[in-house]
Amino acid sequence: MDYTLAALKLFCGQLQYARPTSSPSAMTLGGILFQRAWLQGVLVSGQDEGCYILDDGTDVIELQLSNEFQQEQWKKGMYVMVIGVYVVRPEELPMIKVHKIVDLSPQPDREAMWDLEVIEAYKVFYQPSVAE
Repeated sequence: MDYTLAALKLFCGQLQYARPTSSPSAMTLGGILFQRAWLQGVLVSGQDEGCYILDDGTDVIELQLSNEFQQEQWKKGMYVMVIGVYVVRPEELPMIKVHKIVDLSPQPDREAMWDLEVIEAYKVFYQPSVAE
C-alpha cells in the first residue's frame, strides 16, 4: 500500500468512473491516482443482515470488514465513515475493503458537512485548473 497517495473523499456514485491502472492496487479518477477511498453514509444492511451495504444518497457499495472490525456492532441505520481500498467487481456491487470505520451517528449535521467537504475537496484538489 502506497500511503503517499491520499484517500480521496468521494461519493459512492463517483466511483463508477474510477479506472484501474497498471499498478495492481491503484485506480485513477479524472486523472487522480488513488488506492483508498474515503466515504460516509448510512448502513442499509448491517451485522444482523450478514453483509454490510453503505448508502450515501448517490449510490450503494458493499463493505468488506476485516476481523478486527467484526468485533463491533455495526448495525443498519448507523451513519459511518469508512476508508479502504476500492474493488471493482463485474456483475456485483462494487466493494470497499475497509481499513478504518467510525460510527458518526451521534454527530450533529454530519451528512450536510460531509457533502460540503467532498464538494470542497473536488474544487480545491481534484478539479483540473483552467488556464485563463
